[in-house]
Amino acid sequence: MSQSYQRRGVSLADAILQRKTTNGPFDPRPVDIDHQHALIQAAERAPSHFNSQPWRFVLIDDTTIRKRVAEIGGRTMQQLMERGTFFERYRKYFRFSKEEMEQKRSGILIDQLPLALRPFIKQVFSPTVQKLLSSLGVARVLGEDNRKLIEGSPLLLAVLLDKDEYKPGELSGFYCTLSMGMAVEHIWLTCVDLGMGMQFVSTPMEIPEAWSELQEVLRVPPDLELMAVYRLGYLPDGAARPRIDWQSDQRKPLSELVFRNTCATPEQH
Repeated sequence: MSQSYQRRGVSLADAILQRKTTNGPFDPRPVDIDHQHALIQAAERAPSHFNSQPWRFVLIDDTTIRKRVAEIGGRTMQQLMERGTFFERYRKYFRFSKEEMEQKRSGILIDQLPLALRPFIKQVFSPTVQKLLSSLGVARVLGEDNRKLIEGSPLLLAVLLDKDEYKPGELSGFYCTLSMGMAVEHIWLTCVDLGMGMQFVSTPMEIPEAWSELQEVLRVPPDLELMAVYRLGYLPDGAARPRIDWQSDQRKPLSELVFRNTCATPEQH
């Protein structure tokens, strides 16, 4: 294994503090197979009810399959933008100034935009501006950017649950979802130690027919439920930020998140 593939020796505390979503492109070099297996070995150490280990994973490095997933990801991004679905559904999370971000201390701060779009930023949720952005081809550009990001990612990861354990509406469904979240977090923290980044490929989930198409691409059997897809890769040195990008480093204060003994007493800091 070359030196560039060695673990960085990051402590758990530092990995937690450094973990973040990678919005931009990855280094195109393939993810070392030992690192791929290290990610899964970290995931399988997550707790699960009665050690049932309900998670399953698909490591996707095949170029043809990545292209098909990327096409679905790009197409769904464009569809969501054209329909206004994306902004309408998630508008409460968007911040358009540092002052607003500092006040809310949650959501995402849109701080990187093409010059032509900046005058419209505060009115982005209005139907008029939505139509204008569509006429300017913004949805098409965002869709193509998303397609390129996914296709250019050397590794995709699909996360599934065993339907024998995963039963939505029952406690076992909750237990499985909880365990899956912890397994994915183990993967994400291990990425920090390996000099890798990770991003949720969420747009296909927003359109049911696209999600079904993705399941067909991955040949998901009837006994498994596809839950999420991520893109992964090594972090490049000095990469330029995407044309549209955001920051999400702020966190709410302790007094808004934590209570002492009962929910009647906010924790002081």
